[in-house]
Amino acid sequence: MDPVVATLIVLAIITVGEVVSIATRAKVPTLLVVMIGIFILFKTGIIPSNIIEASTFAVVGAVLQPALLVHMGTLIPMKVMKSQYQAVLITLIGITISVFLMLLVIPLFFGYGTAVAGAGPLTGGLIAYLVTSEALQEAGLASLVAIPIIVLTLQGVIGMPLTSLLLRKHSLNLRRSMDAGTYVAAAVAEAKVPESEIVNAASEKKPLIPKKYMQSSFILLFLIFIGGALAVGLENVTGISYSLFGLVIGIFGAYIGFYPDKVLERANGFSIAMVGLVFIVVSSLASITWANIVSVLPAVATILIVGTIGLVIGGFIGSKLFKWDPTKGISVVLTAMYGFPADYLISQEVSRSMGRTKEEEEQILNEILPPMLIGGFTSVTVGSVIIASILVKTL
Repeated sequence: MDPVVATLIVLAIITVGEVVSIATRAKVPTLLVVMIGIFILFKTGIIPSNIIEASTFAVVGAVLQPALLVHMGTLIPMKVMKSQYQAVLITLIGITISVFLMLLVIPLFFGYGTAVAGAGPLTGGLIAYLVTSEALQEAGLASLVAIPIIVLTLQGVIGMPLTSLLLRKHSLNLRRSMDAGTYVAAAVAEAKVPESEIVNAASEKKPLIPKKYMQSSFILLFLIFIGGALAVGLENVTGISYSLFGLVIGIFGAYIGFYPDKVLERANGFSIAMVGLVFIVVSSLASITWANIVSVLPAVATILIVGTIGLVIGGFIGSKLFKWDPTKGISVVLTAMYGFPADYLISQEVSRSMGRTKEEEEQILNEILPPMLIGGFTSVTVGSVIIASILVKTL
């Protein structure tokens, strides 16, 4: 298939997802529509299973993914980051309770190996899946390898719409407080600095590079790729995922003035990068068959239900401990089920649909995006990898 035609077909499916998301006011997230739609089209033979490879667009996503992570770091000023320690702790409480519940319940029905096969991927992403699947094969449990990839693929079906629903409820609570004149931005209240300082912290930082040069998209892209390449290089040296390094480099780079805020958007590369990343996310669906799903469906369904209940319970407990709105705290914990870019996209969709004015939309986004991003990185990038690495040693 011609790469242009293949890309057009996948973009058409993504566009349908966007239309559905806008029409339903974010009740149905874009990625959920895209993942279900492409999976059905794959398995019915309407589109070939190699369409993502044929489009070559996933390569764009792979190349720009480190750049996206650096960009994410420039979205959140350092003072806001310091105020988000509660999001980290709530997320850790949530994934810990979820794993504990899975290890307690799943072995009663399917065995301990099945619990381990699902626990890591449910609380994280691709890296946790790779750690788990490799360990299952080495332990002679190849029959269970289908479980982590199906859990990884299907967990968003539960996590994304549930998060969207909860964030919409939280946004309604925010709107009520705005109408009543009692609303105080969470970042402002926690950091105890003026709101204007929080919002403009990154843009007001004196740039290290003369401002006239920072107007060039090419120069900005070069600077972003410096950070991305450094993150990848650090992963090769330390073995720690470049995702974490990319975020830290973006945060520190914005703090010292090396990067402007929203750097990839300023470089006019954000939309293409996001599309490329969606291509990567859906490419994993090609390897799953109906037979795979049917054979492990009872175990996968139990893992998804028990694991989700654990995340919700943990998020509720963490919210009560830190006096958060539970709809916000549970949403932050649920990022473990999909991570980036879904946490970013859902936050954008909800704020766009729930904000009655542009100013209100920005206020809602500023309220939910920082903890959602931090929650996703805490679980997917760090927590799940540690959990999977520990659990597989017990097989």
